[in-house]
Amino acid sequence: MQRQGKGKTPRRPGQKKTHIEKDPVGVYCRIRPLGVENTECCVEMISSSTIQLHAPDGLKANRNGEYKETQYSFKKVFGINTNQMELFEDVAQPLIDDLIHCKNGLLFTYGVTGSGKTFTMTGSPGEGGLLPRSLDMLFNSIGPYQAKKFVFKPDDKNGMEIQNQVDALLERQKRENQPTVPRTPSSRQKADPEFADMIHPEEARKLDMVDDDCCYSVFVSYIEIYNNYIYDLLEEAPFDPIRPKGLGGGMPVRNNESIPPQSKILREDQNHNMYVAGCTEVEVKSTEEAFEVFWRGQKKRRIANTTLNRESSRSHSVFTVKLAQAPLDADGDHILQDKNQVNVSQLCLVDLAGSERTNRTKAEGSRLREAGNINQSLMTLRTCIEVLRENQMCGTNKMVPYRDSKVTHLFKNYFDGEGKVRMVVCVNPKADDYEETMLVMRFAEMTQEVEVARPVDRPICGLAAGRRYRNQAFKDELSRRLEERGGPSNADDPSLLTQLFESLPPLPPCELVDPADDQTIPRLIEVLETRHRIRQRMNEQLSKTTTTLKSMLQQFDSQVGAKENYLQDQRSKLNEKERLLTNQRAEIERLEKKSKTLEYKIDILQKTTDMYEHDKRSMQHELETREQRLQSELSDRRRMETRMQGMVSDTQHKWEKECERRVNAKQLEMQNKLWVKDEKLKQLKAIVTESSSNGGGGSSTAGRPEKPERPARDRDAHNNPPQKRSASPSASLQRPLPVHQLHRRSHSAGGEKWVDHKPASNLELDTVMQPIIPNAVTVSAPSEKALSKCHKYVLRHQELASDGEIETKLIKGNVFKTRGGGQAVQFTDIETLKQECPTGPSRKRRSASAERPSQFDDTENRAPVVTSSSQAYQKRRKP
Repeated sequence: MQRQGKGKTPRRPGQKKTHIEKDPVGVYCRIRPLGVENTECCVEMISSSTIQLHAPDGLKANRNGEYKETQYSFKKVFGINTNQMELFEDVAQPLIDDLIHCKNGLLFTYGVTGSGKTFTMTGSPGEGGLLPRSLDMLFNSIGPYQAKKFVFKPDDKNGMEIQNQVDALLERQKRENQPTVPRTPSSRQKADPEFADMIHPEEARKLDMVDDDCCYSVFVSYIEIYNNYIYDLLEEAPFDPIRPKGLGGGMPVRNNESIPPQSKILREDQNHNMYVAGCTEVEVKSTEEAFEVFWRGQKKRRIANTTLNRESSRSHSVFTVKLAQAPLDADGDHILQDKNQVNVSQLCLVDLAGSERTNRTKAEGSRLREAGNINQSLMTLRTCIEVLRENQMCGTNKMVPYRDSKVTHLFKNYFDGEGKVRMVVCVNPKADDYEETMLVMRFAEMTQEVEVARPVDRPICGLAAGRRYRNQAFKDELSRRLEERGGPSNADDPSLLTQLFESLPPLPPCELVDPADDQTIPRLIEVLETRHRIRQRMNEQLSKTTTTLKSMLQQFDSQVGAKENYLQDQRSKLNEKERLLTNQRAEIERLEKKSKTLEYKIDILQKTTDMYEHDKRSMQHELETREQRLQSELSDRRRMETRMQGMVSDTQHKWEKECERRVNAKQLEMQNKLWVKDEKLKQLKAIVTESSSNGGGGSSTAGRPEKPERPARDRDAHNNPPQKRSASPSASLQRPLPVHQLHRRSHSAGGEKWVDHKPASNLELDTVMQPIIPNAVTVSAPSEKALSKCHKYVLRHQELASDGEIETKLIKGNVFKTRGGGQAVQFTDIETLKQECPTGPSRKRRSASAERPSQFDDTENRAPVVTSSSQAYQKRRKP
């Protein structure tokens, strides 16, 4: 046995993709006047389509100035001086035009609590809002063409039925005889405002382009969405005097009812449109009657007093105006009895409750719950708009969460392309509402980017146009001819038949009492024959009139046929023009999409270009800064080089002079030493000679050698130019090198510390005499750390002497701190350690007695002062 498969819901047949024209959601902004003077304002109107938000001073101080001025653009901005009439002409009047031409519309107000949404929608006496002005324009336009009551009848499935004249008459009589439902008594009943007080007569508007071959009927309904439940505000609930007025659970009871109403549910009709099942729809025939029905429901709407608004709406209200229209028959006298020819369009006027923050309203209990449900429904509306925008701009197919809220679920058809959508954003410029206003502005700006499919035109009835006019012309002509012939002027008057019957001879008494009566029957026959002759004459007159009428009708038919042919030609031309316009619209839309794409790319490229330009300017600025720094460094370097070259040249010149002076002084000293040695040798030689002569018997005076002549200074002066020097060579040698007196280290802490600088390239000499420096730090290269801990510095320098031996020089100096925080060395003394070979040739000057043995000795000679008393060579370390 095969298992039966589970039945599935059949899918809706997919629609073929056709070219669909779309319009963006029209968003308007209205700025409410400030209630109190000298109040800080955060909204400024820049132009007729742009406003600017300024962050309040307190908010800037609290957020360190992070809030910047932001601008928002709308289709049109209405300032504080805009009246209700200007707002209606720009926002609601096109929707009434679409309503009469079988197109749906949705108009809702949005904003924070206390921003003037209810005033914009309803208005006040003398300043009627969008709703009463829309009703007034609708009835002014269709007033002469309205059908009688109950000709159109709702079928409770969001459709409309047509009743004949008899059924409509019976329905009217039934409603007139129906007892009225008693209403709930109220102790504080306010007088309802009359419509005449809302709109001045000179402000009335009327639409001229109305199809006069149709009959119209207007139905209104009024619901509210409270805590995500739908309630009918026009439902007549009976008053129950036994049931107590206060019910448990914190449920607020309406002003005029003791029994809480039953919530309604949403259903989907056969055209997949959403409607409220069981909602009361009232047929109205005038603006006053429609406004009276609206105000009857308005009194049942839930309002409450909060911290921010004295009369704050606690629910979303939806006032629906439904217009049913059907064409007249071919005679232009009665409505065509065809349900398929009935067109129903509707306009929803929605007053959304304002978003609010509970920390500002201080709401508690049921008010807190109401505020939460209001904010949740508005958040769902924002989410649906965001998903629609993302699907349209990014090409995605995400599911729009309409069912998360009753508000979005009820109006899903409008966003899917069942009508035009417009939104009025109400703004309170008060600085306290800045953050809420900024969120509202962001939502409104995002809503403008959503596109809704443009509603298509309904098919036109195939009957000839002007039927009502021809029927009325026929009635007028018939009345005129009857007047000319002395008959009744009004053919439709019921008294016409009565007058006709009265014009005939009266019938005699027809009772036969006696069988032999031979007068009654002949008299009756005579009267009947007279009536018969009158009837024949009337028939002849009727046939003549009928013939004349037929000729007139044939003439009218020929004229109508010619006009129909002309209209057919015009329709064919119009169809060709429409096809051409359709192709042009498609091409325009394609070019607009291409233009939008190119504009988007241009914006991206412009942003990229701006970013690159900014980077280029920053890099150029940085390059210029570095070039300036480099030029300044180069100029400083050139100045330093020039200065150093001058210092080097000056120092070189000074050292050349000093070296020349020292060389001269050294030569003179050596000459003096040689002269002294020569004198000593001569004296010694004389002594030796004298002793030998005494031993040999010679005279001492005879053999005394002559005293050697001291080298004259003139010869030295001749060889060397005179130089300014001290009195004696020894005095110049013993002059101490001046020591830098600044930053002298204290020696009271103990012995002096030395930095023993011994380069790694020095060779180890096996000499007996070695330089021993106590309390020294041996380094291969001087460092700032080592110099900072010591007082003295010594450098072991090895070089090759003129005789080929290695000569070690100990260059000593003092360490002191510089003003820049570094260390400097001032050299003060040089000691030389030299080793000579006894067998090697000696370049020293020897005495005349060559017999003296050469000696091998290590000599330690203290070098003369390196620098003059005013200058000294300093070895500096960078700080």
